[in-house]
Amino acid sequence: MRSRETLLRLHRFRTEEKRRQVADIDGMIQDFMRKYDDLDAQVKFEESRNGVTDPAHFNYSLSAKAARGRRDNLMRSIAELKDQLADAQSALEAEAQELRRAEMLVEKEGGSPAPMIPHSLAAQSIR
Repeated sequence: MRSRETLLRLHRFRTEEKRRQVADIDGMIQDFMRKYDDLDAQVKFEESRNGVTDPAHFNYSLSAKAARGRRDNLMRSIAELKDQLADAQSALEAEAQELRRAEMLVEKEGGSPAPMIPHSLAAQSIR
């Protein structure tokens, strides 16, 4: 019985870790999107200030060209993070299924699984 409880705690830990990982990646994507919007606004401002919107034009603003490059790099990073987010979400779902299986196994053996304390409540009880 003790090994089942240990297994259950392990799956809960892994599930919570995957949940944190998904939240971290999602937060990074949101942060990059805000930075992308700021750079896009900067590019538009520089283009309107200079009056040249074609990056190939000889009189195109160098600061707009640099901001455009950073903006494009951010978009590539966002795309990569979205791929990582999809992988992390599928890993979270797989781990959540394993946790449910472990909980059902403990219930089947006659014990009731200890209730899972959400991370935010656990942190408050430590303080």
